Amino acid sequence: MRHQAFILGAGVAGLASGLASGLPVYEAEEEPGGICSSYYMRPQDGQRVHGARDDAYRFEIGGGHWIFGSDPIVLRFIQSLAPVRAHARRSSVYLRSQDLYVPYPLQNHLGFLGRETAAKALEEIVSAPKGPPSTMADWLQQSFGRTLTELFFGPFHESYTAGLWTRIIPQDDYKSPVSIPLVVQGALNRTPSVGYNTSFVYPREGLDILVRKLAERCEVHYRKKVIGLDLGRKQVHFADGSGLHYERLVSTLPLNRIVEMTGLKIDSDPDPYTSVLVLNIGGERGSKCPDDHWLYIPVSKSGFHRVGFYSNVDESFLPASPTASQTRVSIYLERAYPGGAKPDDSDVRTYTQAAVQELQEWGFIKSTEIVDPTWIDVAYTWASPGSSWKQRTLKALEEHDIYQVGRYGRWKFQGVAESIRDGFTAGTCLRAI
Repeated sequence: MRHQAFILGAGVAGLASGLASGLPVYEAEEEPGGICSSYYMRPQDGQRVHGARDDAYRFEIGGGHWIFGSDPIVLRFIQSLAPVRAHARRSSVYLRSQDLYVPYPLQNHLGFLGRETAAKALEEIVSAPKGPPSTMADWLQQSFGRTLTELFFGPFHESYTAGLWTRIIPQDDYKSPVSIPLVVQGALNRTPSVGYNTSFVYPREGLDILVRKLAERCEVHYRKKVIGLDLGRKQVHFADGSGLHYERLVSTLPLNRIVEMTGLKIDSDPDPYTSVLVLNIGGERGSKCPDDHWLYIPVSKSGFHRVGFYSNVDESFLPASPTASQTRVSIYLERAYPGGAKPDDSDVRTYTQAAVQELQEWGFIKSTEIVDPTWIDVAYTWASPGSSWKQRTLKALEEHDIYQVGRYGRWKFQGVAESIRDGFTAGTCLRAI
């Protein structure tokens, strides 16, 4: 079998590339969507199934994927496939030791921390020495001062980056912008929402509907896991023993994985990444369960750094019943690990038990009906100070007619909408060549 050009990976970027180009897409799994894929679990049997079930919880492989920051034309396209609901972000920093919820972003709501802490933090933010920070830790200290870094930003980023925050460069500072006027205002009064995800949309019938509608418009070949690429012969080798020749290739596979499979020698140390264990939970809603869409957690006994509430965003994550929205809750927990350091089954069970118990102690849940762990090997991508690994790797691949697309393909943070846009751009160009 020969194809002159095709696409690897049926996540949203790969599907958009396939739609725009009309070229085939090859996907390792049995379903489309990548980390944005959804699945359903019924309390009766606890088995993962695909396709909507009224009596089941809906979860997502990589936690909640809310669609934010989209170009109007991309959003219009998404709505043409799957009608959406718009949401205004409800998010907080939860300081468990004080049982205190501070609206996100923390620095714009200093009034919640008390007069003394607010005054000290404000003084540090205004007077902190500025300059080119070499690491994320430096940037946090310069941006937010010692008090807020010790209270929240330090411990949170220690967990969020699995200890990398003192060794990686600042990244995505737009996620938590610093505005002195808003910091001052927030020490005294309420402030408006800021950041990249102040509003977002989510498909009324679930993200899986959007992904499936995309896949229906493409030629997708499932169970085609890539295990090697022969750059000299321009061949892709699959786990089932088959192979394909290419002249041009669009890949959405993680950049580090492509390097491993091609055997390319890059004269630079690879940039680091973190893996994430996402624990999906469905059960009885606790008496202290917040109404937030997600919480940032600087310290937890069991190690998670974020708690997301699927069902606070959309009730369709719950089994259909007249009282489900009042009595049940659907949750995801995120815990980061150094890249590829996957815990064994025993460690996952121990963590799961500890995390559920902690949520019960907090009053977020009572009994559980479903507890299901999922593993995202390449979840967050980072860069080391002075590193040129990403640029060199992308250039080396392009010299072999391999073009990386999407969040992990290009080693950058972006959401669903931007990945779709990138896929359309790559697919349109590929079709025109």
